[in-house]
Amino acid sequence: MADFDTIYEENDEEPSNSAEYTISVPDPIIIRGAGNITLFGLNNRFNVDFPSNLTGKVAPEEFRDTVLRINSTLKKALPINIKWLLCGCVCCCCTLGCSLWPVVCLNKRTRHSVEKVIDWENSHLYHKLGLHWKLSKQRCDSSSMMEYVLLVEFIPKVSILRPD
Repeated sequence: MADFDTIYEENDEEPSNSAEYTISVPDPIIIRGAGNITLFGLNNRFNVDFPSNLTGKVAPEEFRDTVLRINSTLKKALPINIKWLLCGCVCCCCTLGCSLWPVVCLNKRTRHSVEKVIDWENSHLYHKLGLHWKLSKQRCDSSSMMEYVLLVEFIPKVSILRPD
């Protein structure tokens, strides 16, 4: 009975076949802005064309509705942001650039509104389908400027065959 209280260390040197438990995740799908106005990297609308990589994952109508909800949020905020930008540019010399702060704050509020729409869509639909949408900042293809794009990432499925 002396061995009852003895603590033995487990030997983790057993050969493991981790290659059979790895799950490959496809690259995220990038949805770029398709509008004609970009304000502080945020475009006024996104493309509603259904990417072929999402075939079989989500219905084209659901994808289109999500992008249209995001576009309507951007459409509501854009006229106010443009007015404040023009007003800020006119007064920029007199205020030493401080007149542009309202535009920066409004742009941040617009991004926050878009992220709230995306979070709602993720929690109600896309996480159940194994997808995750997010607003991400990326470098433009043609220049060194940054722009906001929609990323549709694939959530890796948890392997139930993998040991704990």
